[in-house]
Amino acid sequence: MKKVSLLFGVHMHQPVDNFDEAVDRAVKLCYEPFFETMLRYPSFKFSLHCSGWLLETIKKRYPKLFDNMQTLTRQGSIEWFGGGYYEPVLSSIPSKDRAAQIKKLNTAIQKNFHTRPQGIWLTERVWDSTLAKNLHKIGVRYTMVDDYHFTSNGYDADRMNGYYITEEDGYELSLFPISKKLRYTLPFSSVENAVKTVLEYQKEENSAAIIFDDAEKFGLWPDTNEWVYGQKWLERFVQAVLDNEAIRLQHFSEYLKENKPLGLAYLDNCSYEEMGEWSLSAENALLLKEAKQKASFYTIKGGIWKNFFVKYHESNYLHKRMLQLSAKQKHFDKASKDALYRLQTNDVFWHGVFGGFYLPSLRDNAYRYLLSIEKKERKRDFERIDIDKDGYDELKVTTSALSVVISAKQGAQVVELGSLDALFNWQNCIMRREESYHEEILQAKTQEKPHDKEVIQTIHDKTAKIDPSLKEELIYDWHPKNSFIEHFSCDAFDLERFCKLNFKEAGDFANMPFRFKKRGFVRKGGIYINGEKHPSKLKKSYLIKDSTLFFSGKFKTTYDDRLHFAEEFNLHFAHPRSVTFNGETIEDGLSLHDIDELVIDDDFTKKRIVVKLNRKCDLFAYILNTISHSENGFEKIPQQISFIFSGSFISSLKLEITLEVHDV
Repeated sequence: MKKVSLLFGVHMHQPVDNFDEAVDRAVKLCYEPFFETMLRYPSFKFSLHCSGWLLETIKKRYPKLFDNMQTLTRQGSIEWFGGGYYEPVLSSIPSKDRAAQIKKLNTAIQKNFHTRPQGIWLTERVWDSTLAKNLHKIGVRYTMVDDYHFTSNGYDADRMNGYYITEEDGYELSLFPISKKLRYTLPFSSVENAVKTVLEYQKEENSAAIIFDDAEKFGLWPDTNEWVYGQKWLERFVQAVLDNEAIRLQHFSEYLKENKPLGLAYLDNCSYEEMGEWSLSAENALLLKEAKQKASFYTIKGGIWKNFFVKYHESNYLHKRMLQLSAKQKHFDKASKDALYRLQTNDVFWHGVFGGFYLPSLRDNAYRYLLSIEKKERKRDFERIDIDKDGYDELKVTTSALSVVISAKQGAQVVELGSLDALFNWQNCIMRREESYHEEILQAKTQEKPHDKEVIQTIHDKTAKIDPSLKEELIYDWHPKNSFIEHFSCDAFDLERFCKLNFKEAGDFANMPFRFKKRGFVRKGGIYINGEKHPSKLKKSYLIKDSTLFFSGKFKTTYDDRLHFAEEFNLHFAHPRSVTFNGETIEDGLSLHDIDELVIDDDFTKKRIVVKLNRKCDLFAYILNTISHSENGFEKIPQQISFIFSGSFISSLKLEITLEVHDV
């Protein structure tokens, strides 16, 4: 009888330092029942990848689960796969860090399970041809990508039932194509249909059906726990596979040893199909969706994973700060190197179905690792360098207490304000952007798709119930949300105009580059009134000493009538609803009048930020929310507090501001 080899694998991951309750939920709903089920079927061979931090956490806090994983390994059920210890996208980190992270996870697996992986899990299946040489040199023999990687490069969709060989500079690596059809079938379809789909790969002798996907879809994704364990889908599937004489269970290493490759393959930079869509701008993602409805599935592709650094400049900044630190790591101690590797964790850099980039806690964690490295250095430093690789230099200043970065391109504004004591970046702010899924909110598509009761929907297919009030939250910023941003208008500012961006900007200083001067930054721009440009000049200078930032702004314009100014700040807080401004919270917005001092108390960092001005101003503040998508639908997430100091002037303006950080 002609048989098909089922190569079945699961990947387990939680973001590094994820909330305890989130890990507890994943263990209870998914990981524990999965391995308890598998213990009852020791002859069911499967492969396993678990990211290093999650493996550490399971060992420390869930000993029974860890014991079950060890038992299944000892009895030969599990083949372990390696990967980057803290789950980085390997193509986004330097080669030396790729090797170090893979070796760290291999060492942990060898120590705990007495086996050494021959293959690795590619985070988010992000492939880059440079990986072949890197991986081969450290002893990796094979990895998995999606069948989409192949078919989108012109390979025959009917020849995805084995593995291919690729090479870079003559260094070989075997590539297994994961079946998208199986990914969408297991465990969402009926057991009968799942087995039928496996058998579709029974095309010739030595064919393989390949599935390696998130373990979390077996219990943690919406509706899956009751389906997979309550209705015993997993148990029935495993038994059905074991009972089917046409299916042969194998580990990847066994299949590789017994079978020749399907051929030679060269793939472009690619991830799975959905990732290519998510990495595009909202406009291009919608155009791609429309084009796919008119053209062949295989003829149109989205972007590549690194395009997230283009889509989200805040992600790019964090990534490039990581690269800057990685280049200095030969001077790091063990703790700083570990912090660097934690900083490379993928989740914070991108956004798709899951929150990722939009989750403040993940960005806070990343900046904590980054600032812990800066703290170890404890060097007073003044550096002019193009950190984010945009062709413009940033000014980076490190004192005994603060890490501050000022961007010449982004309006000579503060883009990093990090406390080396609290290990917290108050400038960890993001813009409100249009996302392609916002179209669902605007169109108010609230009806869920009907579906067969014999199946459940994947997170890609579910239609979220939409709160109509979310439409009002879809406000998109036209400039980066930094601090020390200068706005000019003929109309007075108030809370509503500031919050909803209803004021008419008359100047060209808020989102335009400045030139470095010996003692600061300068832009020769203009005030634009009724189509006429009035030449204007803004000079900004900063002095940073210990825990205090001194700012001076001098503005002159040829426009001779009254103008209103707003000096905008955006500060991120872990608990924005409990932060107080001069003793008041910001829940529904805040207006204060005729003040020259603002005292901000932050309960999370236990720090007090005191802002003093050289003139009386009005203050308007609100909590800035973003609307993002998650596996549970649409989420309104508080990101930062945006506020302005506002007043008026004629012809010239001089602002002097001090920002002091104190212990509460």
